[in-house]
Amino acid sequence: MTLTSSTLFPLGTLAPSFKLKDTNSSYDYSFEDLKGSKGTLVIFMCNHCPFVLHAIREVVMIANDYRVQGLGVIAISSNDIEKSPEDSPELMTEFAFQNKIDFPYLFDESQEVAKAFDAATTPDFYLFDNQNQLFYHGQLDDSRPNNGIPLSGSDLRSAIDALIYNRSLNEIQKPSIGCGIKWK
Repeated sequence: MTLTSSTLFPLGTLAPSFKLKDTNSSYDYSFEDLKGSKGTLVIFMCNHCPFVLHAIREVVMIANDYRVQGLGVIAISSNDIEKSPEDSPELMTEFAFQNKIDFPYLFDESQEVAKAFDAATTPDFYLFDNQNQLFYHGQLDDSRPNNGIPLSGSDLRSAIDALIYNRSLNEIQKPSIGCGIKWK
C-alpha cells in the first residue's frame, strides 16, 4: 500500500458531469440526478483500502446526518478490478450492505469520472455547493489507521456545516490521504 494525497482541484470548479451504474440498485445515475438542494458530497472510495475501512462508519454517519438537511451523497469506486478484484461491482454491493451504505455507490469502470475529478486517492472527498461549484476538497479528519486519533469527521463536518449554514470556510484545506486509485 502506497500512501497517496488528494490532488489540487481548485475551489469554485464546476462538478464534472457523469452517468454511472449504481451497484446498490443497478440504475444509472448522473450528478444531476443525485445532487442535493443544499449541496453534494462526492466520495471516491473502494472496498479494500485500509483508510476507507477505517473511516467508513464515520462516512455513513455523516451521510445519514446531513442528507436530511439537503445534502446529496454519492460514492464512486474507480479502481481497475483486474488489479483489485475485491472492488468488483458485485463486491461493492456486498460492501454497501455490510456497511449500511444506503446512498448510491457507483462504479466508474472506464475511470473517466475519476480522471475528470482528478481523483487520486481513496477516500477522496469533494463537497459542491448548490450551484455545483467545489466548496471543499480535503480530508475527513486527522484520524488514520493506527495513529491513535479517534474518528470525528471534524474537517468534513465543518465544511458541510459552513456550506449548509452559509458560513465562511478556511481556504486552507488538508488533503485526504489514503490508497492510490488503481489505474488501468
